[in-house]
Amino acid sequence: MENKNHQQFNLMKLTWPIFLELFLFMLMGSVDTFMISTVSDDAVSGVGAANQIIAIAILVLSVIGNGASIVVSQYLGSKKPREAAEVTGNAITLNLAVGLILSALLFGLGRPLLHALNVQGDIFDYALSYMNIVGGLIFFQALINGLAATIRTHGFTKQTMVISLLMNIFHVIGNYLLIYGHFGLPALGVEGAAISTVASRLICLALFFWLLYRIMEVRVKWRYYTHLSKNYVMQILKIGIPSAFESIIYQACQLVFTLYITYLGSEAMATRQYALNISNYIYLFSVAVSMGTSIIVGHLVGAGRKEEAYKRVFSSVKWAMLVTVIIDVIVILFRVPLFGLFTDNESIIIMGAQVILLSIFLETGRTTNLVIINSLRASGDAKFPVYMGLISMVCMSLPLGYVLVFKLHLGLAGVWIATAADEWLRAVIMYFRWKSRAWEKHALLEPDRPESSSASPMAAVH
Repeated sequence: MENKNHQQFNLMKLTWPIFLELFLFMLMGSVDTFMISTVSDDAVSGVGAANQIIAIAILVLSVIGNGASIVVSQYLGSKKPREAAEVTGNAITLNLAVGLILSALLFGLGRPLLHALNVQGDIFDYALSYMNIVGGLIFFQALINGLAATIRTHGFTKQTMVISLLMNIFHVIGNYLLIYGHFGLPALGVEGAAISTVASRLICLALFFWLLYRIMEVRVKWRYYTHLSKNYVMQILKIGIPSAFESIIYQACQLVFTLYITYLGSEAMATRQYALNISNYIYLFSVAVSMGTSIIVGHLVGAGRKEEAYKRVFSSVKWAMLVTVIIDVIVILFRVPLFGLFTDNESIIIMGAQVILLSIFLETGRTTNLVIINSLRASGDAKFPVYMGLISMVCMSLPLGYVLVFKLHLGLAGVWIATAADEWLRAVIMYFRWKSRAWEKHALLEPDRPESSSASPMAAVH
């Protein structure tokens, strides 16, 4: 009983700063949307379309960050801090290289990519302006994601939260100055929001590097950056590539849904963007719990304590589901005034209120997926969610969405129903995958001590 309580304490200790950090990150997105909405609804649609593409680039970058954080957590669980430092140095170099390549691609291919999404008129101009600036410097975010994931894996979630708070403050100030043109600065609108985003990320990146060298038991030496180890790189990619690919499949499907929605008109595009901003807050707690749980699972699996990892995940799913339902009900009750914060267009408010009603079906399935899929990755079982994602998302949800939107004329609600169907199908599959314990044979490291050890792998987390 004492050990169980210790793990519960660790989960809460890890989760609440992650929750606040994610809340601040999403708040920044909502502030962006709110401030840009004062320019026009077309500006919001343009930024939303650009962010659909940028999100896929960030997921490609997460190949290194996610893979490294899981490898580091298992090395820490096995009490090997020097190896964890070497993995971190290798991962930062890989992140920078891939980030620079993607930055060049987004800057050079922004126009054809947006045309492929059927983005036109003023929406296209806004989207391209945002894409060139934020997408062209996406390597800042690549490094931020990798550093933040590694620092959290060491248990320092409060510190990453504080840096996120500072980034949000700088971003809001930058928006105020550059979108509207205060203190003699030009009113740049969407372009100003993009510049503010990049500037705040640069400040955040500097702070994360400073923090990295403050918290690690074994510091990252210069040669860890310059000498890539084939063993570490392969371990990172073994987890990172499947993890990122599963997320890329999801975002690619969302891009196709965006294409569907462009045929419904600019009001439907704006409604979806506002609805996504509101939905982010519904599943926020689930994301935090899934990240905290994955850190613990990585440490437990690295230490060979798989029975505790098995029980931890089911407990986390229950807590995440309970809180998500409570938040969802509150959002549904206040959905009309929430949309009223972003726009006074009655058609958008009515359409948005309708799709938010469907969130109770979508978010409950998503919650189960978030916790179990992240735990499967942390255990080393990263390929299975990819295979199931291909079947569920590509082969089921996209055709279903097409039928619901264009054949049954359900409009935006059809996209929400198709997405909910996908989340629930995968949730059931993932539940039985974890229950089968097939993930146990995928651990990256052989533990140095037996399962029966009473020492907690999280004891080293400060």
